[in-house]
Amino acid sequence: MTTAPPATRSLVDAHGRTIRYLRISVTDRCDLRCRYCMAETMTFLPRSQVLSLEEIAVIAERFIERGVDKIRLSGGEPLVRRDVTELVRRLGSHVGRGLQELTMTTNGTRLRDHAPALVDAGMRRINVSMDTLDPDTFRFITRHGDVATVIDGILAARDAGLAVKINMVALKGLNEDHIAPMLAWCVDNGLDLSLIETMPLGAIDEDRTDRFLPLTGVFDRLSTRFELVRDGHRSGGPARYWRVGSSVTRLGLISPLTANFCDGCNRVRLTTEGKLYMCLGHDDQVDLKAALREGGLAAVDAAIDIGLAEKPAAHDFRIGAGEGPAVARHMSVTGG
Repeated sequence: MTTAPPATRSLVDAHGRTIRYLRISVTDRCDLRCRYCMAETMTFLPRSQVLSLEEIAVIAERFIERGVDKIRLSGGEPLVRRDVTELVRRLGSHVGRGLQELTMTTNGTRLRDHAPALVDAGMRRINVSMDTLDPDTFRFITRHGDVATVIDGILAARDAGLAVKINMVALKGLNEDHIAPMLAWCVDNGLDLSLIETMPLGAIDEDRTDRFLPLTGVFDRLSTRFELVRDGHRSGGPARYWRVGSSVTRLGLISPLTANFCDGCNRVRLTTEGKLYMCLGHDDQVDLKAALREGGLAAVDAAIDIGLAEKPAAHDFRIGAGEGPAVARHMSVTGG
């Protein structure tokens, strides 16, 4: 199963975009229940249906051989999966040998315990999802989370040697007044901040229209309080960056609705059950788990090529009265 077939062509889709970035959901499970991400009562995949860590590693290594140079592990919450640091260690061994960077998106609840092991395994940068510093608002958004635990994990990760970027979903009427204080906190602690527009993925218990906050107006308001200088930094993802004054902090904006970034998309996503999605906002996918188990890496290659040929030019995200989710699956299934 692990013997690679002869080298094949690089990963180029039907629109001429080269795929260099693989996002992998190692689990759909999470220890929080963020309102914009999932319903309060979720049905998770049976363990028998998910890829083993060995299978994830084999598929990821095939992508590296075909030109992917950045991998992000996500979920759900990746650190709830047992032995995930062993996967980090295996993939981390490829950094500098085909892979430029291995990163993770986490909710931070378990970072205090895992940060040293992540660094030791080869990880150098992480994203932490945290939408407010206010304990009551955090508990409301996550339905039961403790922001103090997350902050403690963030600072432990920073002190362990991980570069930390905070991911904050901008939510109208809920945390819009918390964005400037979050940016100031990031400046004080040497962290980056990315603001994200809410995306219509999966059925949730609220109307996303009520919470949609365009980042154009958010940026204008922040500009009256902070000196924001355009920065050419690229992280491999869709964010546009600004440097905050003379600090080390960068502010990133991820605007799938007000500033579509699909023309430069370099990403595909592997779910925890082995489905490769070409686009976060479409249902087109190929089954790499079945390909691997039934035909080995040659079949994986063939399935990837089929998927790339079907990668759409753009997502179809819309938020408005009467608009349902773009796709039925939740973000925790596809991976952030």
